[in-house]
Amino acid sequence: MSLSPVQMDSVIDEHFAFEASDNVEGVLATLSLDVEHDIVGSPAGPTRGRESARPFYEALFADLADGQVRSLRRLYGEDFVVDESLWRGRAPGRPFGIEGGDRPLEFRLLHVFEFAEDGAIKRENVWLDMAAILRQLGPA
Repeated sequence: MSLSPVQMDSVIDEHFAFEASDNVEGVLATLSLDVEHDIVGSPAGPTRGRESARPFYEALFADLADGQVRSLRRLYGEDFVVDESLWRGRAPGRPFGIEGGDRPLEFRLLHVFEFAEDGAIKRENVWLDMAAILRQLGPA
């Protein structure tokens, strides 16, 4: 059974809303038990399983604050979505290993979400605009 774009949007929007409220349990609930979670370029590499994704979200929510994601465009396939978004907020911690100094931060994200038959996210692949992050937070 294939999910409709409306159904996929609903899951993604819920996932992003949980991220915006720093709700680790909520974010994890949108993922399948055996999710492949891949933040491209992360030293940890891809992880497998809901609980293996937990440390990433705990660190992310400590390092970034007041985050808002605005989707710029979504492309749909059978049981997958490519989402181009803009993240805007503050960096009070050390996001991606860079001292944030509680400065404002804005960067683009590209997500590839794949869905299980039950509607959970079975693969989340995330590409970050590291050049924009470094330009805003890197040494002057």
